[in-house]
Amino acid sequence: MDEKLNYLKKYNKNINILNINEIDKIKLGVIPDEWYKIFKEKDVKKRIDLLLNIWKKYISIQLRNTISYLNEHLESVELMYDNNSYSVLYTIKNSKGNYLYYEGKNPRDKFENVELENVWENTPETIRNFYENIHNGFYYYASESMGLVPFDSVTYIGDEDLEWGIIDDLEETIEINLDSSFGFFTNGMGSYIVVDYSNCDKGNGTFWSSKIKPKYNIDFWSYVDEWIVIGFE
Repeated sequence: MDEKLNYLKKYNKNINILNINEIDKIKLGVIPDEWYKIFKEKDVKKRIDLLLNIWKKYISIQLRNTISYLNEHLESVELMYDNNSYSVLYTIKNSKGNYLYYEGKNPRDKFENVELENVWENTPETIRNFYENIHNGFYYYASESMGLVPFDSVTYIGDEDLEWGIIDDLEETIEINLDSSFGFFTNGMGSYIVVDYSNCDKGNGTFWSSKIKPKYNIDFWSYVDEWIVIGFE
């Protein structure tokens, strides 16, 4: 435990893993009701099963490969606190025997993204289901990437302060409206899986990058699911 905590504190010196007694002191409503039961469960396997059941309830089809991988390789889930918010630490032992730490933030977190908040109801229901019921982002802890990022890190593609060099190199017309597009997934190297809320009726998304030609009309969840599993490996 000390070795794990030392690793976590390299990226967030205020982070702490809570024990059962500390979880009992969390006020009702601050975290999802299910979390109180899950993180007071002493049996690790039962704790994992209870948490993954929430994933299956809301996103079983869209993230089927992610859930399957977690079901096989997840070693533990723990509740963390960093003086401002609660989140879940996922300890994964991948097929190569390496330990990876992923963070899933609290779906009860305050909405800290003005542009996204203003159009949240126009965002596909499956995405809202994930953020409102499972996690406010789920990503590789050390880099906050290779996963769905939290509200405050969702990239507003139409932000005038962002520079998309690829636009100057494109000969064809851009097929999405940048002003209604948000990047919910990032690989941490300037590429995003984007949803244009004005044109996403069929669950389509766009692979968007500052350097690589966009790929339009991809299946948002298929790409997210595949890339998360790639990150695990």
